[in-house]
Amino acid sequence: MLIKAILTDIEGTTSAVSFVFDVLFPFAARHLPEFVLNHAEQPEVAEQIAAVRAESGEAGASLERVVEILLGWIAEDRKATPLKALQGMVWAQGYRAGQLKGHVYPDAVEALRRWKEEGYDLYVYSSGSIQAQKLIFGCSEAGDLSSLFSGYFDTTSGPKREGASYQRIAAAIGLPGEQILFLSDVVQELDAAREAGLQTIGLAREGGELGDHETVASFAVIDLARL
Repeated sequence: MLIKAILTDIEGTTSAVSFVFDVLFPFAARHLPEFVLNHAEQPEVAEQIAAVRAESGEAGASLERVVEILLGWIAEDRKATPLKALQGMVWAQGYRAGQLKGHVYPDAVEALRRWKEEGYDLYVYSSGSIQAQKLIFGCSEAGDLSSLFSGYFDTTSGPKREGASYQRIAAAIGLPGEQILFLSDVVQELDAAREAGLQTIGLAREGGELGDHETVASFAVIDLARL
């Protein structure tokens, strides 16, 4: 059956993992303390501060302690929702100021643009928040790529290594799984997507194989017509 939609991961797939760990996380760690202290009265920030206190079990934590908790979560790469939300706000500020530009591999940019022109619907599924996803593509080194995508999914749809998450996404897209191609550099994610009935191709940019999934080193060699 013909592919009608492509669902892609970001880190290690469309974009370098190093961009997140070497650029985005350090930027958030540098700017988050000042951001929290200066914007604590804003409703959307206050909401996340309250969530940090709740999740950490420190209901009476001072703002300074909240900052300490957040920096600890960054250091351990904890997938905490309030941290993601606050990081997203800090990154948005950085993107708007031109201090950050999203990294997207040139082969991914070219393929995504071509697939969009050919009529495929494009979607993103990443463990990063939807806001962070939109910033990477909307403020990328290749310009604003946001018009290419029909939708974004994050872990609010479920963990990326569970088949049920991909079933929910397929239902949201409105297509049977076999008409959706999922691209990722993580074999457990590819396994979960296939379990849900999606077609899969693995991206191994340094070479190698991702389990028994078809594996390529670049978007440039993906031939959708034969799937």
